[in-house]
Amino acid sequence: MASMIDGIDQRTQLAGQNRLELLLFKLGGTQRYGINVFKVREAIACPPLTQMPHSHPVVRGAAHIRDRTISIFDLSQGIGKRPVVNPREHFVIITEYNRNVQGFLVSEVDRIVNISWKDILPPPTASGSNHYMTAVTKIDNELIQIIDVEKVMSEVLGVDDTVSADLVTRFAEANAEYKHHILVADDSSVARNQIRRTMEQIGVSCTIVNDGKQALDQLKEWAAEGIDVSKHIAMLISDIEMPEMDGYTLTTAIRQDPNLKHIRILLHTSMSGTFNNALVEKVGADKFIAKFAPDDLAITVQGLLEEWRDKAEQTS
Repeated sequence: MASMIDGIDQRTQLAGQNRLELLLFKLGGTQRYGINVFKVREAIACPPLTQMPHSHPVVRGAAHIRDRTISIFDLSQGIGKRPVVNPREHFVIITEYNRNVQGFLVSEVDRIVNISWKDILPPPTASGSNHYMTAVTKIDNELIQIIDVEKVMSEVLGVDDTVSADLVTRFAEANAEYKHHILVADDSSVARNQIRRTMEQIGVSCTIVNDGKQALDQLKEWAAEGIDVSKHIAMLISDIEMPEMDGYTLTTAIRQDPNLKHIRILLHTSMSGTFNNALVEKVGADKFIAKFAPDDLAITVQGLLEEWRDKAEQTS
């Protein structure tokens, strides 16, 4: 299975072209699920697991893989389905999310498919608010669900979105006079709430949308109303992986639009890898930061806000 992921570095050229590759897998039934290959280190047969006392039920144990100890999550149980009975009969997808490496138990690893983000759609509205999907797509006339892994991990591990008290005091006071407003685009409900709560603590309000297309539509709507968008919002915080339009493509579209090109853009993503920094420069974003560390997010945003204020004062 590990060979399926070989050559992942050669796949980085897909980013910025509104394309991605999905690793398809199953969780004990016929339904197939997908995960972005950029998040995946390897897929292996489940190794021996060491039980961890007092751990969350979804954490089935720890495995020693490539000289490091990795927590193994029962992904089926994590999304509300039946727990795995015998982990050793399953496979583990080793992933890197939000600055951490972890493994997810799956019953079957299928194949890798190349697809356009335009074909990745938001979950159906009939799914309600308690589902674990960030998106869906169709492959060979079959509906593929893309799991909101950030939601699963936040429920298992918990999330601390508290900004350090000294930063809150310093940044909130600095921002009080300006009443900054920003646009946020992210397809994960967990990530949207994390960003919103972080911004509230430093005195910044947000307009929040669910994907890159919605973000671009909102920006163009403001511009069509005669609003100077680069003054109306201080910046855009955008995820990279999003249905219909990814963050790289969104950034490129903004930089090519004369009415929008001066907007400051922070790409904020659970994707890891040095290729991100190179692509940030290529598409013209101002900064890249990995999810999710509230202090790092607050400090990075504050730096961009101060640049925005300096430029506003120079042009006033």
